Amino acid sequence: MSEQITGSQYEITAGAYRAVVTESGAALRELAWQERPVILSHGADEPAPAALGQLLIPWPNRVDHGRYTHDGQTYQLDISEPELDCAIHGLVRWAPWTAVEHKPDRLRLVHRLLGSAGYPFRLDLDVEYTLAADTGLTVRVTARNSGARTAPYAHGMHPYITVGEPIDDCEVTIPGDRYLPVNDRMIPEGPAQDVTGTPYDRRKPDLLGAQQIDNAYTGLHRDEAGRAWVRLRGGGRAVSFWQDDAQPWLEIYTADALPEGLRRRGLGVEPMTAPPNALASGIDLIHLEPGHTTTGSWGIIAG
Repeated sequence: MSEQITGSQYEITAGAYRAVVTESGAALRELAWQERPVILSHGADEPAPAALGQLLIPWPNRVDHGRYTHDGQTYQLDISEPELDCAIHGLVRWAPWTAVEHKPDRLRLVHRLLGSAGYPFRLDLDVEYTLAADTGLTVRVTARNSGARTAPYAHGMHPYITVGEPIDDCEVTIPGDRYLPVNDRMIPEGPAQDVTGTPYDRRKPDLLGAQQIDNAYTGLHRDEAGRAWVRLRGGGRAVSFWQDDAQPWLEIYTADALPEGLRRRGLGVEPMTAPPNALASGIDLIHLEPGHTTTGSWGIIAG
């Protein structure tokens, strides 16, 4: 039997939920409820297109020209998005992660990110996936600086929630008071802007239509538990995504450049501790001191 290029496939279940996580990148490859997909997925023997379900560490989104300065020294990351001359989505998307705990409804994987020329810091990373019949999926990411130097750090994840219908025909609710305009290379231009009176104001449920979005939101409305919620509803189904207050930013992507068959079939919802280009701008960047940890959680509920 041939081995899959995404490595071992770890399945967890609870109630009507089932999830599959890959050894490659500790990515969420599948999530289903009552055997209906809740996120866009891909085959076990193909690389994740458009970062489907991947963890974005130690930065989400883009770094302009792959260049940033930390503690007075300038570093150059490999350009992983040459068409826009950017470094995108961190360093662990394709790395092998090790499963250290695998129960029927719970999975923990770890990865040690060692230093490189563009990112000469050392992090011990831990991700935990948990399913519950009543509350769906919870994902918890923890990073510990196991090196001797303060590390610049941010994280995110890249699931695309779906109700099995084109998102043009769905109601979308986005809880952000402000959005971040970007230039033609998808790098932020100026501070976040008030959504009021713009097409980016989706604080109340409304049909998405043909609108294209690939922008970060902040000023997120939260419930009493500190969670901000994105909701997608259509075709008699609904999916809700939440993120805790460790992530003050949320990237929304309407999947316009995905491969045929996936294009605009799901809504990218990316919880982020910092906005695009944070390594360079320093906005909300975490300065993780040696021996210290940082944690964030998010989740998905179908119904």
